[in-house]
This record gives sequence, C-alpha cells and structure tokens, in this order.
Amino acid sequence: MKVLTEAELRARLKKEKTDELIVNSNIIITPSAREYLNEKNIKLVFEDEVKQASSKPDNQKHKEDKEERFVPKYICRYTGGYFDDKPEHMTQLYGNELVFKDHPSIVFRGKLDSLQSKILEVQVMADRDKCQKLVDEIQEILRFVRNILKAEVINEKIENISILGLKEEEVREMSHNPKKHLGVEHILPDYKMGELVIGLNAIRSSVREAELSSISLERKDIIKALNRLSSAVYVMMCRYLAGYYN
Repeated sequence: MKVLTEAELRARLKKEKTDELIVNSNIIITPSAREYLNEKNIKLVFEDEVKQASSKPDNQKHKEDKEERFVPKYICRYTGGYFDDKPEHMTQLYGNELVFKDHPSIVFRGKLDSLQSKILEVQVMADRDKCQKLVDEIQEILRFVRNILKAEVINEKIENISILGLKEEEVREMSHNPKKHLGVEHILPDYKMGELVIGLNAIRSSVREAELSSISLERKDIIKALNRLSSAVYVMMCRYLAGYYN
C-alpha cells in the first residue's frame, strides 16, 4: 500500500499549482502531509468521492457545493471530539490532533528536547575552550538528534546511519575497542578527566534515557540510531583523552 509523505507532496506541488489534490482511495496520507495540505489550503479528494459525485444529480451536487464544510480547530485523538481552544493538559501530536501530555511520543520528544539542551551546554564549553574540532563534532551530534526528532514526527524511517564520518559498524567497533583504534583504555568517568569529558558523558547518559523512552514507540530504526549515537559520544570522550581535539 502506497504512502504519501510531506516530502513527496512538496516535490510534486513545486511543479504544479492546484487547490485540489485527487489521490487513490487506498493511499495512506501521513499526518505531516495532511498538515502541509491544510497549510496550503489544498483540498484532499479521494477518487471514490469523485466517482460518487459524478453519479449524483446536478441539483444535489449544487446543494452540497453550497454547504460550508466544518473543519474543527483541534481534534481529540481518543474520542474524535473537537475543541475550539487547546486544553492545558493536552498537546498536538500530528497537525491539529490532540493527545495527553504523557503520550509516549510526547514523552520521547521531551527527552530529545532535554538532550538538545545538554548538547548545546557542552558545545558552549568547547567553544569557550577554543576547541573548534570538538565544537564541529558536537554540532554534528546536534543535527543527528534533530533528524531523529524529524523522523519520529513525520513518521519516516531512518536509513544509512553515519556519524562523525564513520559508518554505524565503524562507530560500534571503535566504541568497543578504543585501545585498538584510539590508544586509550575503556573509560570510567572521573572528575579529573575535566569538564568537557564529563559534559560529553552527560550527553551520553541523556542519549540512553531517550533510547529507553523510544522503546514504547516500536521504532526499531530510532532505537538503533540512538544506540549508535551513544556509542559515538563515547568515542568522542575517548578521542578527547587521546588528544584528538588538540
């Protein structure tokens, strides 16, 4: 069964201008694609609806065209009810669809938000110490996390994991054998290692927390991406102690 994503919509609508999009009745429309259509005020029409409309008498079609279609501002995912104002205990999951704030996806997104905050804190430390090489790699880590968030929000699969210029197998091998690849033994974090190593370790711990919260989403690609990310941050800790960033 075909899935229509926001990315496909954007590419398609760059080439054509329309206020109505007709699609096959069996196609799956991702939430982000529906939201994009709403933003552009493009009506989504399924082929079955077109066939049914063509078979109706002209006077009935004219009557239906005059009727104003009600579009609720917010819809409750659990009951299908609607709201004019968003309740404080609820938040948007996809588009105008509301869920409670303890929904697994919302909890996961919160963990990624906290993780990004920690990453930025350590990046400020690295910049203060004029460790530009580390600043650049932390920026790559930040982009990686934001791409994971994007993949969860638009329901796209994460493919071909690559980070720090390494393939996922290389990241895993390096984190398992730092002595062989970086010349340092496995790390048991200690305050004497310095502020940046301890900061990187805090990032690694936050990645692990995010990974645990992702399990309920049943997204093996996200779990794998976060697993490799924690390994990559551990590699960065070893690199720092090996003098890689000097």
